[in-house]
Amino acid sequence: MPSKGAKEAIHVVWFKRDLRLSDHRPLCEASARGRVLCLYLYEPELLVSAEFAGRHLRFINEALRELESGMAELGGSLITRHGEAVAVLQGLAEEYEIEGLWSHAETGNSITYQRDLRVLDWCANRGLEWHEFRQDGVIRRLKDRNGWSRRWEDTMSGPILEVPERIQSPKFTVSAGILAGKELGMEPDDLLETQVGGEMVARETLDSFLLERGVNYRKDMSSPVAGWDGCSRISPYLTWGCLSMKTVNRAAEHRVADLRANRRAGAGIDDRWLASLKSFQGRLRWHCHFMQKLEDEPEMEFQNLCRAYDGMREGDFNEESFGAWKAGRTGYPMVDACMRAVASTGWLNFRMRAMVVSFASYHLWLHWRRTGEYLGRMFLDFEPGIHYSQFQMQSGTTGINSVRIYSPAKQARDQDPSGVFIRRWVPELEHVPDAFLAEPHKLSLDQQGEYGCLLGRDYPKPIVEHAAAYREAKRRVAEYRRRPETREAAREVFLKHGSRKRSTRDELKNRGLNRKARDTTVEDRQLELL
Repeated sequence: MPSKGAKEAIHVVWFKRDLRLSDHRPLCEASARGRVLCLYLYEPELLVSAEFAGRHLRFINEALRELESGMAELGGSLITRHGEAVAVLQGLAEEYEIEGLWSHAETGNSITYQRDLRVLDWCANRGLEWHEFRQDGVIRRLKDRNGWSRRWEDTMSGPILEVPERIQSPKFTVSAGILAGKELGMEPDDLLETQVGGEMVARETLDSFLLERGVNYRKDMSSPVAGWDGCSRISPYLTWGCLSMKTVNRAAEHRVADLRANRRAGAGIDDRWLASLKSFQGRLRWHCHFMQKLEDEPEMEFQNLCRAYDGMREGDFNEESFGAWKAGRTGYPMVDACMRAVASTGWLNFRMRAMVVSFASYHLWLHWRRTGEYLGRMFLDFEPGIHYSQFQMQSGTTGINSVRIYSPAKQARDQDPSGVFIRRWVPELEHVPDAFLAEPHKLSLDQQGEYGCLLGRDYPKPIVEHAAAYREAKRRVAEYRRRPETREAAREVFLKHGSRKRSTRDELKNRGLNRKARDTTVEDRQLELL
């Protein structure tokens, strides 16, 4: 027993974006070594950041309640504190003898990066070892991308760790409890309908996708209507760590194996399943691929990945256009429906995300940083690495991707031909017939009166004219792309961040494409997988 006045020895397990008990290596390692203080921090600088909102806090708290209950069943406890990481750790060190700090490595935004550096210095000054483990396929201090895919597969093939049989927590530790937005000075969560946080519902969501909902995934993923159920919907659970990437990948592998075994045994299976699951597995890999970009180049959160594009959009920022885009009042029904939907639900399928970012970047010529911050607050599954990689790709500032300027009218006709999605989120257009729903500005004045939608009063006129905005955006981007310095800078971007998927590169080589075209096309094909 410790002598009178001696501090109790503990290990601190710091929960961040890993809100689960299963396949949690820091928890397993620390709990095998003695008493464990399981800690979650409500960090003020994150709570007030431009990309954080009440919807995120609500989801986190739901996961924390389940985590708290699960730890209690194992004999342990979850401790929460409200404060800056180093200050909280220093307070714990004055109360306990900390023998080790354990956590998962995090590829977050600049706030978490700088915080981790401060924690690392604090540990070094105390002679305390900070044990960080990977929970995804992202590799710290990666020298180059050669062999990245193989290393990802090696990581995913590792064992899935069981929940510890018992957790011994220190006694009489004060916890702040589960803190609601009101207690933290935040705006309340205003979602109309959304997903619930926690490991249990995460597993239910994954199972329902792999066994039922995912059969037509390959097609449904493009539709904002079918995608609501046909997409996996596990992205927020990966973002906040209610499931590990390894768990999701392994479950998909087992489902594929079962389907193939059933087919060999003569059982009838829907042919769509294997193609859909192949696409889904590809997206799991690209999930980590894009996070790796931010890990390798943290500056891309704030500056163009290809610096040769600096100055292209750094001029005056049109606040009026930005406000119309955020409010879903651009006069383009598909864009407006998407912006209103994500504000009310926290989710959009990938194609519609790409379209609204493209519209903001090209039609409205808005810089991706401000629009990225806004949608970061809206997306329940905001993952910085994926988020800013995709924003730069859709804005044409990576240097290695084709410029894709979406036509909102075409997307409406292709993805919502019956107007189900648009009429739900833009009820002003409820009585407008399908033939005009994609472009209501083509209604005559008499037709506007007949259908109860007067443009400029009931629904806005288009904020810009599509064809003119398209031409001007193409001209501006082309002006930068054809510069010799841009081509050289783009080559460097590809060498650092591009895929090394040999089969795809060889296939393109056989098609007679030159090196520049091969490199660009390889990266574009990656992005289509997301």
